[in-house]
Amino acid sequence: MTLEGKKGVVFGVANHRSIAWAIAKAANDAGAELAITYQSERLVDNAKKLANELKGKRSFQCDLNNDQDITSVREYLAKEFGKIDFIAHCVAYAPKEDLAGRFVDTSRNGFKLAMETSVYSFVAAAKGLEPILTDNASLITLTYLGSERVMKNYNVMGVAKAALEASMRYMAYDLGPKGIRVNALSPGPINTLAARGVSGFTKILSTVEEHAPLKRNVEQEDIGNTAVFFFSDAARNISGEVLYIDAGYKIVGV
Repeated sequence: MTLEGKKGVVFGVANHRSIAWAIAKAANDAGAELAITYQSERLVDNAKKLANELKGKRSFQCDLNNDQDITSVREYLAKEFGKIDFIAHCVAYAPKEDLAGRFVDTSRNGFKLAMETSVYSFVAAAKGLEPILTDNASLITLTYLGSERVMKNYNVMGVAKAALEASMRYMAYDLGPKGIRVNALSPGPINTLAARGVSGFTKILSTVEEHAPLKRNVEQEDIGNTAVFFFSDAARNISGEVLYIDAGYKIVGV
């Protein structure tokens, strides 16, 4: 599947194990030109090293909770690419103390931070970059099964992912008349830096491997390849959907 001639941006690259990086690398390998963003200065060295593996070697800092950063990104992308064909939103955060114990004990500030960073950041990115999106642009975000089922220690992040999925559907409706597609990928558990912040993550991996119909966990590359499909013209009539990439685990009841 080719992305030759397409241009885009991947938000939220942290390191070589991140899903964001897998998406960026897969899009690059499929022929796209793209830029990657990292959230803060502490990630700059990793991001620049990874960007050197991509055509154009473009990387820059962007905190999607900061409107000025989004404006700067739009100006940079407009200068580099003119218009862009895809956006990958791979940004989520909740305080570690709110990812353990009881959900009802979630702090007010923790709830606000999880919602702003994990949900509104996707809305903000779409709104900020809308002026430079092509008429057939594709936007994707990352969600998880914890949005619709209780996953121990996922807590406020599960609620945030549910809100993210609802936001994705409303965005698909709003942007659809322009031909812009908006979808969400829902991978099974993957050993990333963010995932290791969830207590008991190793047990989750073994449980999925045991019970999923395909008897295995998914890898970063699986998500990258699926993202390429959504960025491509082959997915031109898919919008407002959540696609599960979890070796079939979603269909299992017990």
